[in-house]
Amino acid sequence: MSVSSKVRASEKFAELSDRAKEAGKRVAAAQDQAKAEVEQSASDARASAKAYADKFRDSASADQAHVSKSWNDLQRSWSQHIDKMHEDVEASKRAFDATQAVNDAEDAEGDAMAAIDFAYGAIEEAEASVLDAISAWKQADELVKKQ
Repeated sequence: MSVSSKVRASEKFAELSDRAKEAGKRVAAAQDQAKAEVEQSASDARASAKAYADKFRDSASADQAHVSKSWNDLQRSWSQHIDKMHEDVEASKRAFDATQAVNDAEDAEGDAMAAIDFAYGAIEEAEASVLDAISAWKQADELVKKQ
């Protein structure tokens, strides 16, 4: 892995950590906010997530030769899943029945916990991928030196 790539990967992990801490603070603060304020925060978070997903998709497309097809497939599948979850949340906001509203809230909470677990696993996989890339570059450097 080139020196600039190593630094970039390290910086991206630091950014990821900072972003997770920021999200944790916002989620904790939302517990004491009015419903309208929480809804606005959720809307802002969705817009930010969509912008990041679009940026990721564009950069992955531009760097297609160096991104495996499985990552592109996963990103597309994740985007479809998120779109469906957002549709479900919007539909649940139109619920008039208290029982249905409670069920929808429980479903939304379950989806949130699953998203957190998925993100945790993604961080684990990202770490392993970066370490694999560093190892691959070390192997390549060794072979280049032998030639």
